[in-house]
Amino acid sequence: MVEVKPVLGGATAWGGYGGGMTTRPQNAPAAPAPHIEFDGRPATEEDLRIPALHGFGHFTALQVRGGAARGLGAHLDRLDAANRELFGRPLGGDRVRELIRHALAGAGRADASVRVNAYLPPGAAETVLMVAVREPAALPAAARSLMSVPYARPAPHIKRPGEFGQTYYGMLAGRAGFDEALLTLPSGAVTEGATTNVGFWDGASVVWPDAPALTGTTMTLLDRGLDRAGRPSVRRPVTLEGPDGVGRFRAAFVCNSQGIAPVQRIDATPFTVDEELMRELRAAYGAAPADAV
Repeated sequence: MVEVKPVLGGATAWGGYGGGMTTRPQNAPAAPAPHIEFDGRPATEEDLRIPALHGFGHFTALQVRGGAARGLGAHLDRLDAANRELFGRPLGGDRVRELIRHALAGAGRADASVRVNAYLPPGAAETVLMVAVREPAALPAAARSLMSVPYARPAPHIKRPGEFGQTYYGMLAGRAGFDEALLTLPSGAVTEGATTNVGFWDGASVVWPDAPALTGTTMTLLDRGLDRAGRPSVRRPVTLEGPDGVGRFRAAFVCNSQGIAPVQRIDATPFTVDEELMRELRAAYGAAPADAV
């Protein structure tokens, strides 16, 4: 594990829209402002007080192309399950889709990054939904480097806003010259990337770390596609060192709603980019149908 030391100055981390996070160069142009709606109407100052003052909630982030999204059902299921657990009430998929369509129309976009946040502020009779629409995004195709950090998210099965730990360690990883932080348990067990799922290739199967982590929608679609191709994935313990260490694998990759990218190193452990594996993964993902929102 790389020693984590706070560093002053340098690049700062920014919330990569659609669930990813990268280190944004200081001289990079500002991203266009997102179009934000609350329950189907343009956001007001009063609306924006909800995420500012009552941040407890959950969200999902998806990529829309031509008004459709791969894994839409998984996104809707995620929102409904989290809403039931956090707020004790269901969240209907039809309502979510209607609000996404309305926000896309308001933004004038058919291709977009879309984020749906759910809140239940004090006194609210039903879940308040914030839909933000921004320019489409994709993971860089270049192989990525991951810096292991001693952090694990509480209740990792829920995707929620305001993740200070992920952003903090992602910032430190960027300052240290890495693309992303790799979250690990005190035992050294690998769990997930700060904003991605991480997978490994042992030469026969895709291996997901058997550890508490968010089950990403792209991860779910990859599992389905690999199953159809007769190459089912497996879950096994993965650690930084030892017999289950990352160094025993032939290749690694990360994935989230923005796509799939190879990993070239974890800390000081190098990985060869397996182009055949990446083709198989992208084919498995690409075979998933895109559902109209």
